[in-house]
Amino acid sequence: MYKNIAPILKSFIDKKSNSFINNKEMMLQKIEKLNSLLSEAELGGGQYHLDRLAKQGKLPVRKRIKLLLDPDTPFLEISPFAAHGTSYTVGGGCVVGVGLVAGKECVIFANDPSVLGGAMTVYVQEKWMRAIQISRDNKIPFINFVESAGADLRGAQGGATETRQLQYPHFASSGRSFYEMTELSKLKIPVISVVFGSSTAGGAYQPGMSDYNIFIRNQSKAFLAGPPLVQMATGEISDDETLGGAKMHSEISGFSDYLAENDSDAIRICRNVVNHLNIYKKSNFSLKTSFEPAYDSEDLLGLFSDDLKTQVDIREVIMRIVDESRFEEYKPLYDSSMVCGWANVFGYPVGILGNNGPIYPQTAEKSATFIQLCNQTNTPIVFLHNVTGFLVGKEFERQAIIKKGSQLINAVSNSNVPHISFIIGASYGAGTYAMSGRAFNNRFLFTWPSAKIAVMGPKQFAGVMSLVRRAKAKRKGEKFDEKLDKQLVEMIETLAEKESLALSASSMVTDDGIIDPRDTRNVLGFSLSISDNNLIKGADGYGVFRL
Repeated sequence: MYKNIAPILKSFIDKKSNSFINNKEMMLQKIEKLNSLLSEAELGGGQYHLDRLAKQGKLPVRKRIKLLLDPDTPFLEISPFAAHGTSYTVGGGCVVGVGLVAGKECVIFANDPSVLGGAMTVYVQEKWMRAIQISRDNKIPFINFVESAGADLRGAQGGATETRQLQYPHFASSGRSFYEMTELSKLKIPVISVVFGSSTAGGAYQPGMSDYNIFIRNQSKAFLAGPPLVQMATGEISDDETLGGAKMHSEISGFSDYLAENDSDAIRICRNVVNHLNIYKKSNFSLKTSFEPAYDSEDLLGLFSDDLKTQVDIREVIMRIVDESRFEEYKPLYDSSMVCGWANVFGYPVGILGNNGPIYPQTAEKSATFIQLCNQTNTPIVFLHNVTGFLVGKEFERQAIIKKGSQLINAVSNSNVPHISFIIGASYGAGTYAMSGRAFNNRFLFTWPSAKIAVMGPKQFAGVMSLVRRAKAKRKGEKFDEKLDKQLVEMIETLAEKESLALSASSMVTDDGIIDPRDTRNVLGFSLSISDNNLIKGADGYGVFRL
């Protein structure tokens, strides 16, 4: 262990100012709303269904997860706000997250049987694929809590009430999740399934693609087709237990590897299985001594306004999440719109890129070089988004904004070290690409309640559409309806603002969840620890740069 000697950043915020106080109150209100949604998600399909499961001796899905985790250890839940504002239950019908089991970080994917009998809704499918990706990218065990009626054959019922709604793909494209699960095993990433109840069709394939299967006596059932369908197809009459019960699969078919007596016993066995796995962290880092930041994380609540028009010095965020608030800034005198530098978080070395304005040609050049340097030293990169996009106009085109912007996106795309992104303010247009947005294979991406993600700001978007309509009318020689255009501008701006909000993006599973700003350091630290399970090695080469 050795001490970081980088300088300590100095804060310049006025915590007694009206703007800070108002920002903090706004943020706390947003957090309160999110907490109420989390409470709603915890109820799953509702108290009636939870009571029904309890009468069968079954534990709620979150209780199962809690029993699985090591005592007093964190659980990093992924996409808990999925499906918010749609006809589906908040959370989408499953729980996904990363937690410590027998001292090992594991991905947990758990069907919620209180929601449509654990059926595979489009949101379950999306979160399932994300869970597999986290397991694969970080080489950590994948644990399935299976209790599923199979595919949700209803399709999309109703529609979105507040946000857009994911759509079902054609059946021909289905099955990818099963392919990905077998890939995990191929990569020597253990896959463990605990079958808690009836698992039919696609639900039966979950344990079918697993390395270890745990069934529960008189409770677990797995079959490709239940007794009614078998009777219709073959005329054969059978019951659940003889067709696909836990005893049969444990003693006759051999599908089950362990036979448990109840939910708690099954979870005990699962912990034992994880405990015997001969897997360990790669120990990529020589960790420095960890120290708390010099500034209070509570201050993060008051930095951002609701409209994001006031620019925030990103260093005020950095100094509240890194060890001792020490930060070695790279090229501090060259281009102030991007802050780049090195720090430690819980002793883990990181490179940090944070926006202090839009992306200029010089910004792109500086950032691309910094990303390459991080790859040369095998250093994970943290991206702090608050960007309106790339600068446009004659002057910037002459300064090769396309060429230099492409260099930055090239650097982000070809970087092999873990990227962990936080959208804390705006993330507009190609700026989200340059800052390793969702489409750029980051290890984790979280948003703050203040975040806004869109192709451009609502006012700009509405204004552009107005100009397009005006130009179209001129081409056709038609009179332009100013009154109607004003109405359309207001409507489009309102809709664009709504769809840009963090909760809208999170409901569509385009992030890993909205977090309390005060939790940023802990979430980042846990994400780095998870990433440390796989070998961290920077890129050996890059695509063609237009130099």
